[in-house]
Amino acid sequence: MMSSVEIAACVLGLAMVVCNIQAWHWGWPLAVASSLLYFFLFKDSLLYGEAGLQLVFVAISLWGWWQWLRKTDDEQPAIAIQRLTFRGWLVVLATSATLWPALAVLLQSLTDSDVAWWDALPTALSLVGQVLLGRKYLENWLVWMVVNVISVALFAHKGLWLTCVLYALFTALSLWGWRAWRQSMTLKAG
Repeated sequence: MMSSVEIAACVLGLAMVVCNIQAWHWGWPLAVASSLLYFFLFKDSLLYGEAGLQLVFVAISLWGWWQWLRKTDDEQPAIAIQRLTFRGWLVVLATSATLWPALAVLLQSLTDSDVAWWDALPTALSLVGQVLLGRKYLENWLVWMVVNVISVALFAHKGLWLTCVLYALFTALSLWGWRAWRQSMTLKAG
């Protein structure tokens, strides 16, 4: 059964992603509010990796908001939508490959999670995706697509049906975000 917390977190999460797609900084405070609500929902569902991730999201969201609001001396945004380099991709892959088993082992040893490895995978990738989003890397949307597909299965397993639908929508919105940001880069380059 859906709770009022899950409904509110879902609505805030959708609004956040729409703001992110438009590269509007207002997505960041929405992320803080949604993450706090999801912390309680996931904790109660024994998804400790996802719950802990929400607290990290709060911190990263405050950092991301600051990143997006920063200006240069001539009042231009300090960062613009950009692409990862080959070296950047290597860092993303190495970080993801390190975080996943580390988080899984942590969840196995410190919690009563019944899905430690499956909880750890989207948790690890979400940390990477959130940092990429904060620095306005186009490829954040690709990472989020993978996170969202895995999360749909995880949340279905836990019976979090509204959140499952939300993450299915997030998958489609990730594709929309990738296309929108890529088009924005093309327009600015041309």
